[in-house]
Amino acid sequence: MAKKHILLLHAGGDSKRVPWANPMGKVFLPLPYLAADDPDGPVPLLFDHILAIASCARQAFGNQGGMLTMTGDVLPCFDASLMTLPMDTSCIITVPITLDVAANHGVIVAAETEHSTQNYAVSLVDNLLQKPSVDELVKSKAVLADGRTLLDTGIIAVRGKAWLELVTLACSCQPMISELLKGKQEMSLYEDLVAAWVPAKHEWLRERPLGEELVNKLGKRKMFSYCDYDLLFLHFGTSNEVLEHLSGVGSELVGRRHLCSIPATTASDITASAIILSSKIAPGVSIGEDSLIYDSSISGGIHIGSLCIVVGVNISLDNLLSAENSIKFMLPDRHCLWEVPLIGNRERVLVYCGLHDNPKTSLARDGTFCGKPWKKILHDLGIQESDLWGSSGSDEKYLWNSKLFPILPYAQMIKVAMWLMGLANEKSESMLPLWKHSRRISLEELHRSIDFSTICLDSSNHQADLAAGIAKACISYGMLGRNLSQLCEEILQKEGSGVEICKDFLARCPIVREQNSNILPKSRAYQVEVDLLRACNDEGAACELEHKVWAAVADETASAVRYGFKEHLSESPGSLSCQEFQNNQHNGCIRQPFHPRRAKVELPVRVDFVGGWSDTPPWSIERAGCVLNMAISLEGSPPIGTIIETTKTEGILITDDAENQLFVEDYTSICAPFDGADPFRLVKSALLVTGIIHDNILLDMGMHIKTWANVPRGSGLGTSSILAAAVVKGLLQIIDGDDSTENVARLVLVLEQLMGTGGGWQDQIGGLYPGIKCTSSFPGIPLRLQVVPLLASPQLISELQQRLLVVFTGQVRLAHKVLQKVVIRYLRRDNFLVSSIKRLVELAKIGREALMNCDIDELGEIMLEAWRLHQELDPYCSNESVDKLFSFASLYCCGYKLVGAGGGGFALLLAKDAQRAKELRQRLEDQKHFEVQIYDWQIFL
Repeated sequence: MAKKHILLLHAGGDSKRVPWANPMGKVFLPLPYLAADDPDGPVPLLFDHILAIASCARQAFGNQGGMLTMTGDVLPCFDASLMTLPMDTSCIITVPITLDVAANHGVIVAAETEHSTQNYAVSLVDNLLQKPSVDELVKSKAVLADGRTLLDTGIIAVRGKAWLELVTLACSCQPMISELLKGKQEMSLYEDLVAAWVPAKHEWLRERPLGEELVNKLGKRKMFSYCDYDLLFLHFGTSNEVLEHLSGVGSELVGRRHLCSIPATTASDITASAIILSSKIAPGVSIGEDSLIYDSSISGGIHIGSLCIVVGVNISLDNLLSAENSIKFMLPDRHCLWEVPLIGNRERVLVYCGLHDNPKTSLARDGTFCGKPWKKILHDLGIQESDLWGSSGSDEKYLWNSKLFPILPYAQMIKVAMWLMGLANEKSESMLPLWKHSRRISLEELHRSIDFSTICLDSSNHQADLAAGIAKACISYGMLGRNLSQLCEEILQKEGSGVEICKDFLARCPIVREQNSNILPKSRAYQVEVDLLRACNDEGAACELEHKVWAAVADETASAVRYGFKEHLSESPGSLSCQEFQNNQHNGCIRQPFHPRRAKVELPVRVDFVGGWSDTPPWSIERAGCVLNMAISLEGSPPIGTIIETTKTEGILITDDAENQLFVEDYTSICAPFDGADPFRLVKSALLVTGIIHDNILLDMGMHIKTWANVPRGSGLGTSSILAAAVVKGLLQIIDGDDSTENVARLVLVLEQLMGTGGGWQDQIGGLYPGIKCTSSFPGIPLRLQVVPLLASPQLISELQQRLLVVFTGQVRLAHKVLQKVVIRYLRRDNFLVSSIKRLVELAKIGREALMNCDIDELGEIMLEAWRLHQELDPYCSNESVDKLFSFASLYCCGYKLVGAGGGGFALLLAKDAQRAKELRQRLEDQKHFEVQIYDWQIFL
């Protein structure tokens, strides 16, 4: 299974439906449950959101196969890219925690640490404890030297041979699973699977269903504990903890509206702090502060208080008012409400309780329901204890086992709910008999009776309907901002009709595109149609239309960068035939005496610290960008250059450092578009954008153009664009044109459109302007650039040159493949991509300030975050060799990243100090298996 993609699992999760924002390189996992307070386990309110960032998990596994399970009622935040997981075994992620917290969770008893650093430790697992007391922790030697213990986070990784054994068992266990289902037994993926790798638990496990098989098949492997001291652990065993997280620390990371339909602010009262996910809210609804509404449809006239949780509820008073004119539903502050389908029943049951009710606190110990003591509830409503718990009196009396919730027609069920919560106008004389003689169910019975298949089907259809409504509005009113590809994934979950809905949207697109042509970029409009074609299973038409997407991107970019230039820049003197052109040269003009001219231009390469991708069209022609980069020479000289000489003989001779050679005698052959495989298209494009061809400047002479780039191919150092800048600058010097840096930079932007490479602006800016600079772009016609040089102190320059290693990884990368993936995601309006590039822009500005303050350590942290963001933009911008290089260098470095688009090329390794830079360089030169080359470099000033 080596070099296969990682398999991500979570109990009940669905990675498509994620309202949480990704905090830049961290893994945030939402809970699988919502529950009222219950230290022994949550009431199973299904909440199926999960966020599993595949790029981070891939880094943790070193780009090899394996499984990462994330289970439990916790929300861990950790940096998977820095994890060091042992091979051929399983590993559980732990974090040191205080003993009071450990008393309500699982605890890992680890052997003496085998490998330990300031940030993590790896040890063998000796034992597993469940909700241990302090005495148990001490007896099991689970208390650490600092008085804490190792908390089991529920994150388990399986790699190598252990992964193969698990897969083999999975492929052969269908008969065992059938037997398990037949006997209605339970097996815990979490407890039972982990116990198979811990010998101290084998005796316990053998008594469990499938335990013997698990021990026999998996037991020869042992489990390790990876202790991450920096992991942030948030517990979600209760509904109150959920709301505290959503409204408390880190609330800025939470998306408060996701896949929802809400009315105008003048037609409803919905507070800004309310979180509405996968829900449809009608006009006339009131929702209080910090409430969570999920997977629900709420009709008008309903009031939901503050700090409430509403899940899976479909209350429509409009359908009930004719029969029950007085119905009005109110959910008080700090209450939970959910609606559950039952196995074998067509009915659904409404379930409700107070946010702080503990289902396992007994009547005798002041247990509560809807926030009020049971004794008060019984007294006020006239309910007898025997009505709820029977007459035996032997069992403890909890909310958990009280037969409280009636199964009635919806209108009556709503009225009873209001009565039980103490809000109904009806007196108990009328409501008590209705409640008492109804079929009722307890939370305990509900736990075993939920029809999960119906929940999943109804949820899929509900979210598909919401997505279809949003997509319809998007297409009808402009197609500017929504991710139609993602919406189509939801729509296709609609039972039976998803494809037909997408076909209807597809038919509308041409009309909408025409109506909105003045504001809607064609590239975006075509991408919407491509996504809809794929949703309609028409892959052939989608592939054909993709050509129009890229043509539109090129046209839009050309319009932004060519403004103010002559329209004929891309043309050859094509109105004349080759013979006519040459005849005019000799017969129609007065020949001028030949004066030999020579221009030599040498330019540095650029290394980018942060901000790349924000310079790339179509982002840079629609949104602001910012890049922090630096011009450097390699091995003592600028590595990119050109020599251009005029010749007495007519024609253009082009040569390069790869000994390629082309002689052009017929100048009319130089015209766009160029063949992508033409090795001389860069020079040809330069001849066009400088006007040399069209203006017949070579009337009485020829030209020899020689180019070189003394860097490996696919370096990521901006070689192509910088070489174009060198050639353009040299040609302008030959003809006494405007060879100012600003003019050359703009001409190179035009040149790249003629070439068809479609790159951004940061490469030529990085090579043309010396030193370190922070460059901002401002969208519009024309595209405007502002280059702000960094006035670097001698101290900063010296420290950077001592601590920064410029390393060729040996991996050649093809930037256009990475670029295409990122551009498509932008055209789709992928929210993660947009937020990631915005963050890169912000980091470029922060990085400039850090360098101005000579804070190189902060620059290292910025480089690390930028590298994580690049991997989110495209998980394949790294590879196994690069991951191993960075893992090896991490002990010496405060920051690292690949330059450019990634995928290979050069890497920047920013050491923690000059001494560790020397040590790292020596280690890399000694470790021949890395096959890297370290270059001497200097800031080009």
